[in-house]
Amino acid sequence: MPELMPIMQLGDRILRQKAIWVENIQDQHIQKLIDDLIVTVAKANGVGIAAPQVAASYRLFIVASRPNLRYPNAPVMEPTAMINPRIIAHSTEIVKGWEGCLSVPGMRGLVPRYQTIDIAYTDRNGKLQKQKLTDFVARIFQHEYDHLDGVLFVDRVENSLEMITEDE
Repeated sequence: MPELMPIMQLGDRILRQKAIWVENIQDQHIQKLIDDLIVTVAKANGVGIAAPQVAASYRLFIVASRPNLRYPNAPVMEPTAMINPRIIAHSTEIVKGWEGCLSVPGMRGLVPRYQTIDIAYTDRNGKLQKQKLTDFVARIFQHEYDHLDGVLFVDRVENSLEMITEDE
């Protein structure tokens, strides 16, 4: 049965580590982790969550865009497990947008990201997937991808004046 997992907060060392490659996708532990991440991101009103955020240092994250309290205009998509993801190509166009993070509660920052990205990942069934992502979903992917390399959105904010509280 899927479990709600505690989310690591800014300052926890695991959030700054490079996550390891998932070798055996069908491993029971990895499959349960995927289910637990899907439950955790939904309960936390997030649109994505990476394994390191729940203290599991694997190159795995969930993209789960849907309108919610934190992102009322988010597009709807099924929660998708992306294992050993890669960015294959990206647009030259970079757009700044407001981001928050379940590991940095109460804060938002204006973060520059590629507008369009071509990605590859392995799905939870072990099949290689390739997609082109744009706009908000591309932003989610890049945000979660950063978590796998120990990078948080606050590291990408270019100016401290581009940080606000969520209440603001």
